[in-house]
Amino acid sequence: MLVLLLATVTAGPAVGDTPSAHGAPDSHGAPDAHGAPDAHGAHGTDGPAPGAQAGTAGSYWNDVAGEPFHPTGRVRTYYIGADEVVWNYAPDDRNDITGQPFSPQEKTFLESGPGRIGMRYVKCLYRGYTDAGFTTLVSRPPQDAYLGLLGPTIHAEVGDTIKVVFRNGCRIPDSVHPHGVFYTKASEGAPYADNTSGVDKYDDAVPTGGRHTYTWLVPDRAGPGPHDGSSVMWMYHSHTQEVSDTAAGLMGTMVITGKGLGRPDGSPKDVDREIVALFEIMDENRSPYLEENLRRFAQPPYPPRDDANFTRSNRRLAINGYIFGNGPMITMRKGEHVRWYVMGMGGEQDLHTPHWHGNSVLWSGMRMDTVPLLPATMATADMVPDDVGTWLFHCHVNEHLLGGMITRYQVLTPDGKPGPSSGSAGSGAAGAGTGATSSSGSASAASAGSPSTKMPIPAGGVPAGEGGTAHPSPFPIVPVLIVFMMALGARRLVVRRRTTP
Repeated sequence: MLVLLLATVTAGPAVGDTPSAHGAPDSHGAPDAHGAPDAHGAHGTDGPAPGAQAGTAGSYWNDVAGEPFHPTGRVRTYYIGADEVVWNYAPDDRNDITGQPFSPQEKTFLESGPGRIGMRYVKCLYRGYTDAGFTTLVSRPPQDAYLGLLGPTIHAEVGDTIKVVFRNGCRIPDSVHPHGVFYTKASEGAPYADNTSGVDKYDDAVPTGGRHTYTWLVPDRAGPGPHDGSSVMWMYHSHTQEVSDTAAGLMGTMVITGKGLGRPDGSPKDVDREIVALFEIMDENRSPYLEENLRRFAQPPYPPRDDANFTRSNRRLAINGYIFGNGPMITMRKGEHVRWYVMGMGGEQDLHTPHWHGNSVLWSGMRMDTVPLLPATMATADMVPDDVGTWLFHCHVNEHLLGGMITRYQVLTPDGKPGPSSGSAGSGAAGAGTGATSSSGSASAASAGSPSTKMPIPAGGVPAGEGGTAHPSPFPIVPVLIVFMMALGARRLVVRRRTTP
């Protein structure tokens, strides 16, 4: 039963967003065999591609289904920094789903005051830069501002080599650890007793101000499977102290397209719009910045750190780092091929069921309007929207819905105009009141719509209904999700048996 559950949840592809300028293909090479920056890579130019000389230290072999893998595609270079910023989970300072001010119960968790941090938190986020100088941020186009706290989306095609030139601007040591792709020990980004030493350890914990170049190869097994579409998504995140690093916000996504199925920037040719959504209860209690956030945004007296109400006040039930619809509007046009990449992260309470109003999706070969997610799982769902208007997109777990894990998406007419039923998108749709600031309080170099457009706040179990607070508990949710996902898995197996010759 457990095997069936896991197979069901992990069967679909994963998440991704639109390409960024710094991910433009590099027609030359990659860093040295250990993934450490070389004299050229530090300045944005590359040497020979790994694997060019079989049998040397620079060659990469990956035995997948008995076949050795040699990179044959492009080398795609991304410049990614880890930066400290002040993130606001509700920059519009209201419930944008209802269009009303936060209720008194919601304010209990969202306002700063004695022993309460409020809506703003210092976080450490991945952000894209234009080159190895790490002085100019890559601006996200307005249609991608909804991505919130997620790091740059990496695009690549099967056969490519991905090079991530990473600089750590945060006070904590961190790393970049990928899922799905092929890497050596020098590009894993995870410290543990693995019998390695020297240069094979540089990637594990990049110190403040330090740099490291990660090299990842994209073999067939990193791309779409037999029952996938043209692309799948994988996540990347810091794995130095995985729980606290991801609580700080160090997460991003990679989209891998099948061989010959990608555009020059690596995005899938047959998809008009890519949407990425992270469903997670952001637990600021686990963040390495908790004490600083208390000092900066709360007032004394400070409660014991294990006080139940205090810990609950520091959890935010967020989609891409926004609560109660405060993120910029997700937009698309009627008739477009829209690919949704959704993923989950977090702890035992992070059992999510993303649900679309107004339109349906194809997921794992089935017509659905709700898909299941567990922590560190990813799913790909295709939509061709036919219903113009503004629609809810939310987690259907009751406590999560009431706690703010809800946003909206807007389907425009084919010529890009709002339909008669769309109504006003509200200030949240346009991202009014957004703005990332550095942890020192100065304005960010990123313009509106950049990777750091808004910065969220803590909201652990947000109040649910009259006369009480929501105390999210995984126990009523787990059996329901298990039965739901097992049923989907069984149906999928039947469908495959019927369609497989």
